[in-house]
Amino acid sequence: MLGAILTQNTNWRNTELAIRNLNEKGLLNPDGINRISVTRLRKLIKPAGFYNIKTERVKTFVRYLMREYSGDISKMKKEKASFLRKKLLCIKGIGPETCDSILLYALGKPIFVVDAYTRRIFTRHEIINEQDNYNEIQAFFEKNLRKDVKLFNEYHALIVKLAKDRCKAKKYECETCPLESF
Repeated sequence: MLGAILTQNTNWRNTELAIRNLNEKGLLNPDGINRISVTRLRKLIKPAGFYNIKTERVKTFVRYLMREYSGDISKMKKEKASFLRKKLLCIKGIGPETCDSILLYALGKPIFVVDAYTRRIFTRHEIINEQDNYNEIQAFFEKNLRKDVKLFNEYHALIVKLAKDRCKAKKYECETCPLESF
């Protein structure tokens, strides 16, 4: 959950450094983050960038988790995905991609995560339109794929790999793209 918030507008490598800092201090848990001062949290998550705003978002999210579930993630997992999605999207700083990453990766809910890589690859292949919004793109995938946590997780991982290896923002290798034949 924390990773989904910290990875906003940065790469995963920087997010990992921030998570490692928290883990080394024994603070990688809801209670630890709830108790830590804003100043100290800022310093520990600094590698993730935008640490002032991310500190606020992390604290806001953890306050929600403490208030609604007493910090017990297993209680949160028992909720329906649709209910959780509505609640999470009401938390300041939690947008659709962050919300759905939390639902899929942390809570094991079958929700398809749409990111910039998904949009880039599938617009280049003219499967989705550039003007399609997040919910439209998500609906397309959820309509055409079996609703399964493992499948959505693997599918997204393959999208990320393809985007990083071949379908980069400025340099792309269409002739060697494994999707070209489709």
